[in-house]
Amino acid sequence: MALFLSTVVNKVDRKGRVSVPAAFRNAIAGQSFQGIVAFPSFKHAALQCGGIDWMLRLSASVGEFDLFSDEHDEMTATLFANAQQLAFDGDGRVVLPVELMEHANITDRASFVGRGSLFEIWEPGAFTAYQAEAAKKLAQKGLTLKTAKAGADG
Repeated sequence: MALFLSTVVNKVDRKGRVSVPAAFRNAIAGQSFQGIVAFPSFKHAALQCGGIDWMLRLSASVGEFDLFSDEHDEMTATLFANAQQLAFDGDGRVVLPVELMEHANITDRASFVGRGSLFEIWEPGAFTAYQAEAAKKLAQKGLTLKTAKAGADG
């Protein structure tokens, strides 16, 4: 399973090409699609991204809804219909489609933000502000994590 860590800011050229961080490319190496899958975040002006294996896991999760239920229809219409496969070029770059760049307010720079099993692409200033607010909320709530036992899936 891919694991995405860290935050990297890369330049976006006028054609929408941006280099996916090498560590992120390495995390999804060997999958059936050589690139990333991206779709607009439901919660933020950002893009949620991962490898094709991550999308397969999301598909299995959506499969938990009854096939013709409103929940299934709404989830697939929102998630899969907006997802785009972005292939790596020879330099490890992808082309961000205009509609995805507009959703995330990305112009000339993009922050690649590791979020564990997925990563997000943000406008750098927007992520910095979000991250500061998130840290403040965690401190106010006093939230902590329990460490998983060795060998436990998490």
